[in-house]
Amino acid sequence: MNVLDELTLDVQAERDRIVRFIREQMARAGFTRGLLGVSGGLDSALVCYLAVEALGAGNVLGLLLPYRGSNPDSERDAMAVINALGMPHRKIPITPMVEPVFATSPDMSERRRGNIMARMRMIVWYDQSEEFGGLVLGTSNRTEWCLGYFTMHGDTGAAMRPIAHLWKCQVRQLARAVGVPAQIVAKAPSADLWAGQTDEGELGFTYDEADQVLHLHLDRGYSEEQIATIGFAPGLVRRILKRMRQTEFKRIPPPVPALPALLRRAAS
Repeated sequence: MNVLDELTLDVQAERDRIVRFIREQMARAGFTRGLLGVSGGLDSALVCYLAVEALGAGNVLGLLLPYRGSNPDSERDAMAVINALGMPHRKIPITPMVEPVFATSPDMSERRRGNIMARMRMIVWYDQSEEFGGLVLGTSNRTEWCLGYFTMHGDTGAAMRPIAHLWKCQVRQLARAVGVPAQIVAKAPSADLWAGQTDEGELGFTYDEADQVLHLHLDRGYSEEQIATIGFAPGLVRRILKRMRQTEFKRIPPPVPALPALLRRAAS
């Protein structure tokens, strides 16, 4: 069963729909400009192309926020997008911002350091949004969201998320259609938070595998056992769905105690 075939987009219709969504959300909020972190990866590249189509190149600011250990290829690919679109950009290294925090814990793990970098970048996005007078555009996709593969109050900090409804395989389809450079579409997905890091290496499965399992479970209503019976390894299905369940807390608003009974009666 080739589940990926079910996830084939009408790319022109989807392109038009997202461009319209960006324009409508901007108008509703009273803004005409947007900005985003341009990492050199696929998701941010696609959002750049769609945002420029929606708002015009001069109204979309690309932010390059490298750490001293960042892969130089990431900046090269980010600049390829920015130059192709004619967007304004700013480069603001985060090294002097994060290293004092790293120094408080010399044995800090790569994961902790990565979370600090992601949250520092979010701080810079919002500071720059004030100066530029634009809304922060998010670049998360649906696969990352369902797997909890993001930093809370970091890379998900945004005023809107134009591609958060797309599985990763659909992001690739749309990226090819709008003209994202081929080397970006083909590269291994990576948050570039430490040397050699890749998304799929860290997750332990591919995005194509996750897209299919999550689609069958969430969109088609298949159980874990049913997914395994149509050709997916039971261990793989278990790992993907377990990760989704274990990261549920990242996708819901923080719990708040219920109103006291007296206030509930008054409110009614």
